Amino acid sequence: MIHPTAIVHPNARLADDVEVGAYSIIGEHVEIGAGTVVGPHVVINGHTRIGQHNRIFQFCSLGEIPQDKKYANEPTRLEIGDHNTIREFCTFNLGTAQDVGVTRVGNHNWIMAYVHLAHDCQVGNHTIFANNAQLAGHVEVGDYAILGGFTVVHQFVRIGAHIITGMGTILLQDVPPYVLVSGNPSAPHGINSEGLKRRGFSSAAIMSIKRAYKTLYKSGLSLVDAQAAIQSLTEQVELQPLADFLANSPRGIVR
Repeated sequence: MIHPTAIVHPNARLADDVEVGAYSIIGEHVEIGAGTVVGPHVVINGHTRIGQHNRIFQFCSLGEIPQDKKYANEPTRLEIGDHNTIREFCTFNLGTAQDVGVTRVGNHNWIMAYVHLAHDCQVGNHTIFANNAQLAGHVEVGDYAILGGFTVVHQFVRIGAHIITGMGTILLQDVPPYVLVSGNPSAPHGINSEGLKRRGFSSAAIMSIKRAYKTLYKSGLSLVDAQAAIQSLTEQVELQPLADFLANSPRGIVR
């Protein structure tokens, strides 16, 4: 299952059915789980662990050292879960000792061409990154988030679950769960109601989220007062993630 032109370090740990394409290079500390397919001309380095049933297309670079001048060859890591699609020319870097020391990608993510995940990014499950989405270091992305093409995210920004960004969006502050944002500077434009319907949210839950959005963005309340108002409604379980997110946004939110 390994092309004769591929170079796989003898200490790398690959499941028996892993496929490695022509001219790919697999480093010493790499671990790849069952059913994963690595295309041609892929380089996987560093302390990198890749789970099961992933498909990695040609010309990707995974587990290379971070683009951080403070990096001093510490044994930091990249961890990729299961059932991810990683298209051409993606670059995922190792973590740094200044943070948790690991860059993580969860499960069932659809990552299109030319996506960059910098050091210490934490990506959840079932996300979609359109072409050329770019994450600076220390960014967090929640489950089911969708980043439109050419979305650019500043370091330390937190992106909530179920959000969606328009093409060419610049994110300098946190994006609360469920919100649709676009532009440069980015601005909110309602909630991702269609995405919530597709994921099984009830009409009542979506209406509750819409009311919370209006409280946050349309009521004229200060952020502190809007946050308190939403916190008082958390018996509606769909609002608890929003309240928790707002309570932990040191960069402030897109507003």
